[in-house]
Formats: sequence, C-alpha cells, structure tokens
Amino acid sequence: MTGFDAYCDLEGTITGTLSYNEPMARHTSYRIGGPALLYVECASVADINRCLEVCAKHGLSWCVAGKGSNLLVSDEGFRGAIITLGSDFKNFSFPEESEGETLLVAGAGVVLSTLVQSAFKNGYSGLEFAVGIPGSLGGALFMNAGGATEWIGAIAHTLTVLRPGQGLVRYGARELPWSYRRSGVPTGELILEAALKVSKGHLGQIRAKMEASLKRRRKTQPLTLPSAGSVFRNPPEAAAAQLIESLGLKGYQVGGAQVSEMHANFIVNVGAATAADVIAIIMHIRERVKEEYGTELQPEVRFVGFS
Repeated sequence: MTGFDAYCDLEGTITGTLSYNEPMARHTSYRIGGPALLYVECASVADINRCLEVCAKHGLSWCVAGKGSNLLVSDEGFRGAIITLGSDFKNFSFPEESEGETLLVAGAGVVLSTLVQSAFKNGYSGLEFAVGIPGSLGGALFMNAGGATEWIGAIAHTLTVLRPGQGLVRYGARELPWSYRRSGVPTGELILEAALKVSKGHLGQIRAKMEASLKRRRKTQPLTLPSAGSVFRNPPEAAAAQLIESLGLKGYQVGGAQVSEMHANFIVNVGAATAADVIAIIMHIRERVKEEYGTELQPEVRFVGFS
C-alpha cells in the first residue's frame, strides 16, 4: 500500500491536483500507457518539494512528464510519481532587457506553440523554427528540440532549475554542454523557467518563415496520427529515416502500431496500439539496421515504466 500511503500523505498538502492510478494514455501524445501510481500537477516550487519529499519517504521513483509528447509509457504503467508543472510555471513575459539581449522569459510548463504564436503576434523573431513542435517549453529545452539547422538551445540565455535537496539554480546557457537532442541539464534536475533570446522582426517575414516551416512539417510528418515524434536519433553522417526506409520498412505494422508511410522515423498509433506493439517495432528496426548497416540506432523517445 506504499502508493496509496503516499497519496494520502500528499492529499491536502499541495495546491496543485493529485490523482491515484491515473491512466497515462490520457496524458501522452501516443495515447498509450498504463496507470501511474501518482500523477501530480505541481502548481508551485513548494508543491514540487513536497512531492519529492513524499516520494523519498515512501521509496517511490519519479519523473517529469511535460505534455507527454515524446513519452512511451509501459502498458503496465509506472509504479511511481509522474510530475507535471502547473499554474506557476505557465506564465511568460517579453521583452526584458539583459546585457543587451531582448529576452522572452517563460515558465517550463508553457506549451511551446503558445510561445511561438505569442512571439509572432508581438512582432518578435527567433522562435519561427519551433512552429509545429509539440510539447512544453521544459521538454523542448531538455531535449534541445529543433530541426536540421535550428534548435532551441541556440536561443537559450538562462535556465532556472530545481536541484532536489539544494534549491533553485540558474545556468547560463553557455555553461551547458548542448548537443544533438540533449541539453546537458543533469539527470534529476527539473527545468522550471528559461529566458530565450528574441529580436524585433518584420511581421510579414516572421509569418512567411513560420508558414514555410509548418508546410514542411505537414508535408513530411504524420501530424494527424498519434505519435511521439521521431523515434530514433540520427546517427553520425546519416538520417535514421533514410536507413529505415531503405530497408522497406515503411508501413511495417505490429498490432495497432505502424511505421509511418509518410516518415519512416515515426511510429504511429493507427488504432488501439499498445506499448508492446511499439517496442516490437523499435526492436525490429534496430535489428534490421544493425544487420544491414552495422549502425546502432539510439532511441529519441523516453521510456517510462519499463524494467
């Protein structure tokens, strides 16, 4: 009863919302996933600290889920606490001036598309590349989201994180070892806020860049079907999608999961897919690519609840 005891300890002691045995299929873009023992929307830093305190007391693991846009949760669920960021982390303001930089300051719980549209409406350039990228700002920063030539780490100025047991810490973006699909924020630290570099731009030019980027995504990515975005990181000197497509795996299906006919590095939920279906496809792709090209594809998707 450790999970229920933890639920009872948390109930009434946080200002955010709390659920017990919450189906994660409701909270992932894949629409896949069994129940999380605890699902906690933390409305404040105090809520997060209280949640981590209770998890430590009861020996429960925890993870931050953001908007669930790059998660694959086990069919058996997660026997720990899923933490999401609530009201205090959904505010943003711009511009602020710091050392000659024009900054958009935003909580990590803000939906990335909201920031992109708000920057556009206020005449600020810098976020056009992120149009159509799902998820929260925190998730985008953690994964250094972006495209082939632009990524969010390049416009980051500062990141504020919660370091469990120590408190709030602010990183200058240059302190972090940004790389392909990695921010370098240490495991176990929670991104709470960021300042992003923007600049005043011409509204027509901003709109044109956004429309071109969105058109490209709509043309090449299966945006109308549930997925977790790109499944594999691109290996050096190659594109994962091209390797997979070259093996004739577009359309390859297990249960309700399928390698997208539009983009071979997407596995889509075409109807009642399970996490086991997705895992079976991932394993098959990795085996085939390794066998044919000697390349070990590394997943970009985050796995939660798997042993």
